[in-house]
Amino acid sequence: MTEDQINLPDVLAEVQAVFNRYEDALVNNRVEVLDALFWNSPHTVRYGATENLVGYAQIQAFRAGRSPAGLARTLGRTVITTFGRDMATAMTEFHRAGSSAIGRQSQTWVRFADGQWRVVAAHVSLLAAASSPSAAGGAAG
Repeated sequence: MTEDQINLPDVLAEVQAVFNRYEDALVNNRVEVLDALFWNSPHTVRYGATENLVGYAQIQAFRAGRSPAGLARTLGRTVITTFGRDMATAMTEFHRAGSSAIGRQSQTWVRFADGQWRVVAAHVSLLAAASSPSAAGGAAG
């Protein structure tokens, strides 16, 4: 991988669009879209704030059973980086109304042979506001 293969403008635009589609589906509880955006494989992983899901079937079951209430959020500090034409990461912070916690979400996206981008790994966690590096003035390595 060379530097000129990172964040190719057309690939970056594609990943930004699919990331936006994911976010819209998430906050509007469009489970079928969320399911379609995850790689249908036993190798797919989603570690959440309160659950560890390994395999598409567990992720799909979690989405089907999740309450649609309180999903609205505001994103901040989103960083999408593409590597070549078929792999990307998307990192973002999020805030939900009524909570002082800072949510963090990371995703690894891969473009498969059918041309579709899919999440192959994801992680969601919450950080108490006072513990965040930006709120605390920095953090050790």
